[in-house]
Amino acid sequence: MRHATEHADVPTTELDTALRGGPFHVALRAAIAARGLPLQRVQHHLSRHGVKVGVTSLSYWQQGARRPQRPESLRAVRALEEILQLPDESLIRLLAESQEHTATGQSAGHSYRSLLEASDVLDRLRADLGRSPDGGLHTLGHHEYVRIGARRELAAREAHHIVRAHRDGVDRFLAVHHGDPGCRPQHIRVRALENCHAGRVRWDQDTGVLVAELLFGTRLRSGDTFLFRYGVEDGTAGPCGEYLHRFCSPGGQYALQVRFDTAALPVRCHRFTQPSEAAPRSGRQALPFTGPHHCVHVVEPRIRPGIVGIAWDWE
Repeated sequence: MRHATEHADVPTTELDTALRGGPFHVALRAAIAARGLPLQRVQHHLSRHGVKVGVTSLSYWQQGARRPQRPESLRAVRALEEILQLPDESLIRLLAESQEHTATGQSAGHSYRSLLEASDVLDRLRADLGRSPDGGLHTLGHHEYVRIGARRELAAREAHHIVRAHRDGVDRFLAVHHGDPGCRPQHIRVRALENCHAGRVRWDQDTGVLVAELLFGTRLRSGDTFLFRYGVEDGTAGPCGEYLHRFCSPGGQYALQVRFDTAALPVRCHRFTQPSEAAPRSGRQALPFTGPHHCVHVVEPRIRPGIVGIAWDWE
């Protein structure tokens, strides 16, 4: 019995050390070992918490080959803290710290910790409106037009959507706007422009996240397609240096156009992509202005999970 007790203390000691100093994947691996759970059982417990994560993903997480990054994955990490009987925020804290140390090419206003907070806020605002993350819609086409004002601010944007319902009864879309640091979401306006009308609006001051309902006025059946258009009037923050869009699931074509006021033209622009918020930026390519219109644009023929954006330098 003495030998068995000493053997059982080893994983617990390793876990205590890993929870104090990390990194995340070491702490996760130690926690799973300390509880004696095979990954299939961990996956089963997660499903009982309403979170779907594959055994392969769990294996990658504990090996350090990948990190949880999407909102669904971050919910899984919080559920793992409960399943593995860990202190609240212990794994989330280690994840945020490791990402902030390794993420490059991001401004201070877009640290991984701030993105974690924004993801949590977005989940809360969606839940307040009684909607799931995908809303029962699949994107066939998404075109965005962004306008940068004379004060170098994000003045407005317009979005055109082509969607297909993948379940019956879908009658609305949740438009998400993430303002620049210092924005005043209470003064941001969402306008329904075509085939929809505005419903409830929720926002969070600290993160600048705003969520607005766009009501279709009809209930779609599974397989039905729908086109709609809306605009967001912002202009409440300081100078803007980039615009990006984050995709959680694959889809159809995405096009992004940024138009600059003639009184505030950047010296250079480039496109970029990121597999996730925490990954280094890649796919950098200079973007020339198109004709006399002071516009730059990118077109992605097929949406893939990750980030697509345009950045620019003012000086």
